[in-house]
Amino acid sequence: MRAAVFERFGPPGVLRVVELPDPEPGPGEVRVRVRAAGVQPFDVAVRAGGMPWVGVTFPSGVGQEYAGVVDRVGPGAGFEVGDEVLGSTMLAGQASALIAKAENVVRKPAGLAFPAAAAIVAAGQTATGALRELGVTGGDVLLVHGAAGSVGTVAVQVARRMGARVIGTARPVNHDHLRRLGAVPVAYGEELVSNVVATGLTPTVALDAAGAEAIAASVALGVPRDRIGTIVDDKAAAEHGIRVVRAPRDPARLAEVARLAADGALVMPVRAYPLSRVADAHADVATGHGRGKVILIIEP
Repeated sequence: MRAAVFERFGPPGVLRVVELPDPEPGPGEVRVRVRAAGVQPFDVAVRAGGMPWVGVTFPSGVGQEYAGVVDRVGPGAGFEVGDEVLGSTMLAGQASALIAKAENVVRKPAGLAFPAAAAIVAAGQTATGALRELGVTGGDVLLVHGAAGSVGTVAVQVARRMGARVIGTARPVNHDHLRRLGAVPVAYGEELVSNVVATGLTPTVALDAAGAEAIAASVALGVPRDRIGTIVDDKAAAEHGIRVVRAPRDPARLAEVARLAADGALVMPVRAYPLSRVADAHADVATGHGRGKVILIIEP
């Protein structure tokens, strides 16, 4: 198998692709031949040494999300060779093969391509979990900071399906993307508060996937503090007395998102790189800009 690994914390250049022995599944586990893998800010932070609680030991793999095909099944796993699947892992996704506990594996709908499946694993679970924690309903006006990113893209679409109205912050180049998703786009920056006010909509709940001024702006707009959540800015959350929303991974919730994506009810733009360019993929994510999701294509 081929796997992206790093042997010290540092910039994207510490990553390299190496050949490793194929892993073997144990009881209740499956081996997945990965066809596509997601790259997310968590991966970038782990590789850079910004997540000490993860407990990295070197050499370390990297990656949390995958889509692929089961090619070996451990006793009692409940899958068959050839099953197409997706799911979450830890420090193992950016590789051509991985071992997963069967209870965490989701069957991929037939109409969903592997890149699209890998693109929704983390974003789908994070966004839907955050909306639930914040109690978003069809009567809300949801303000999504960083709405053009992967989590924001899912949050906008799911909230709109609930019937909520959505305001999304993004760079002007991504405003048409947000309009297509059903959101009212606004530019972030120094004029963020006045830009939101100019929409004529009054936010009742806010989800921050951008950081920086987003939480302060949400407070200034009068959103109740118990209905402001961030997935990225723990420091500002503590300063303003709002919540950090990090819903645990939930295969059932991921399966719901996968069905929506397979039916065309949820879309996710992707920026794709081959595994050999994993460092470039990490550098792309680290910019904090870009529409949708960065993924790695891993050939059979």
